[in-house]
Amino acid sequence: MGKDQTVLFHSTIFGPIHSRRLGVSLGVNLTPNDGKVCSFDCLYCEAGFNSQGAGTTGLPDRAKVARELEAKLKAMSDAGDPLDVITFSGNGEPTLHPDFEGIIDDTLALRDRYYPEAKVSVLSNSTRLGSEAVCRALERVDNNILKLDSAVEETMRLIDRPNAPGFTVEKVVEQLKRFSGTGIIQTMILEGEHDGHDVSNTSPEEIRALIEAYKAIRPREVMLYSIDRTTPAEKLRKVPRERLEEIAEAVRAEGIEVQVN
Repeated sequence: MGKDQTVLFHSTIFGPIHSRRLGVSLGVNLTPNDGKVCSFDCLYCEAGFNSQGAGTTGLPDRAKVARELEAKLKAMSDAGDPLDVITFSGNGEPTLHPDFEGIIDDTLALRDRYYPEAKVSVLSNSTRLGSEAVCRALERVDNNILKLDSAVEETMRLIDRPNAPGFTVEKVVEQLKRFSGTGIIQTMILEGEHDGHDVSNTSPEEIRALIEAYKAIRPREVMLYSIDRTTPAEKLRKVPRERLEEIAEAVRAEGIEVQVN
């Protein structure tokens, strides 16, 4: 059983919040305001498990996103408020939105008008890289942050719990190569168990597999982080920063830039 954890964001535009990774961040939620829609069902997701349901509000349409984002950006600009980044995250996977590419185009135009120095970031779980429209959009943003939590198939399935049986480590690593030099790979490092299974990805074998995947992908950067909030799976443990730094050094030894959060 998991904790009774539910959606975090009850609006399409939220914040700004101070992100430990991204600075002053204005959030964009392309999933429902009262439910969760995701192609993964991660054990550590701060928005809770998918079993809470998709809610009733549906996905916000492209015009609504643009309208609400412009209103917020204008109000912040008029007030002289700082903004470092516009971040697509929310209650699930943003790239599932059918108008994702168009919404990114609108967002870039609004960013250029109100906060030209701000970055646009997308936090994605990498499940939609088979879509050319999604990939084109991700190539246009400043920070294309793509998930790879384990390069061992069994561990990935235990931690991330993908909805699609056809989603595999081998396939996603191949797709991630498209963003060589530009994409940022984000890896959740954790320890613990769930339903009697060890779900740790800190063993030497796990780290070796991740390093081989990173070497194949050659991202702009790797982001390593661990649990920061309550998780719906109750027997997960935060990995100490010292261990994250050890893993980071092993990755850096291969000539790959690493940020520890």
